[in-house]
Amino acid sequence: MGGYAVTSFDPSAHGSGRMEPRAPHDLAAPQPGPYAVSRRSSFLVIGLFVVIALGVGLSFVSLPYVVLSPGPITNTLGQLDGKPIVEIKGERTYPAKGALDFTTVRVDGGPGVRVDIFDLVTAAVRDDEEVFTREEIYPQKATREEVQQENTAEMVNSQEVAAAIALRETGHVVPERVTVSRVPDGSPAKGVLEPGDEFVSVAGQRTPDAAAVQAAVRSQKPGSTVPVVVKRDGVDTSVSVTTRDNRGTTVIGVLLGRNYDLPVDVTIDSGGVGGPSAGTMFTLAVYDLLTPGDLTAGKRIAGTGTMEPDESVGPIGGIRQKLHGARDGGADYFLAPTDNCDEVKGHVPDGLTVVRIGSFNDALGAVKAIAADKADTLPGC
Repeated sequence: MGGYAVTSFDPSAHGSGRMEPRAPHDLAAPQPGPYAVSRRSSFLVIGLFVVIALGVGLSFVSLPYVVLSPGPITNTLGQLDGKPIVEIKGERTYPAKGALDFTTVRVDGGPGVRVDIFDLVTAAVRDDEEVFTREEIYPQKATREEVQQENTAEMVNSQEVAAAIALRETGHVVPERVTVSRVPDGSPAKGVLEPGDEFVSVAGQRTPDAAAVQAAVRSQKPGSTVPVVVKRDGVDTSVSVTTRDNRGTTVIGVLLGRNYDLPVDVTIDSGGVGGPSAGTMFTLAVYDLLTPGDLTAGKRIAGTGTMEPDESVGPIGGIRQKLHGARDGGADYFLAPTDNCDEVKGHVPDGLTVVRIGSFNDALGAVKAIAADKADTLPGC
């Protein structure tokens, strides 16, 4: 029966009981059942399951990236857990009705925080999020605890600088003490100067502030030995430090810290937020509370920027996220450091007016102009 298909037979229909062959083209094609799946559909279903499985697997893989997104904003003139964010004792203060918001950035990734493929895909399609490599944001091998400690120290320092500048701007005398903040490995001062040492003199010159320390050191030749007097554990201690050249400038290889003897008790509660970028807004808040009248005239003004001891406003990271966070939080105006303006262009949310500032006086003048409905006269980015 080669070449033919054999069907079943019914002996009653075939008297002889002999099977009758049929040609293949006479056979009826099998009909698919109601739940039959084609081969192509099977491949698609299998492919879909593979993709889902890969996605689920990748969601558990920590990737070496950091995602920045908008964080909440906080009114420095308001309260936190029922207590004023800025509290001043020992000096008369004045009520403030408006808002001077400091802005924040949410950081996913980095030491102790996982970021997955879905985070990266989401960030890639959003204008208010950015992706960086871990090394672009954090030092190599930094631990979560080290990052938190550094952020906390920077926040505390920014608050102290903010209080000192606001008090000076309102007529108070604020003495400054310059200390050794850190002695890096490989520094000529390693083993000679110690963190916490307070500078008394350098090369026989009194050093009442950081500028005096820097000027005294820079007046020396690289490679020379300079006498330094520091106060250590309350006792004046004389040491000798070898200088070196750093890109044409004479240095002794230490990081300087500043401590201020505030004549007024100023306490600032940032609510656990770290970093130095709220310095400008803190300075404005302390100034507002120490001066008569409502500085903002009820306006809601957000901003960012470090406040340096020389009263300049320094650049910060995450400016795009802070712009969106400010607008999402209801701010109408935003004070942006001059050095961040290139990052601001093209990323300003609708309804938010950005004002460029380079110093405390710029920031103060901007707030006063906004309060007087003259924001259109201010420089933007």
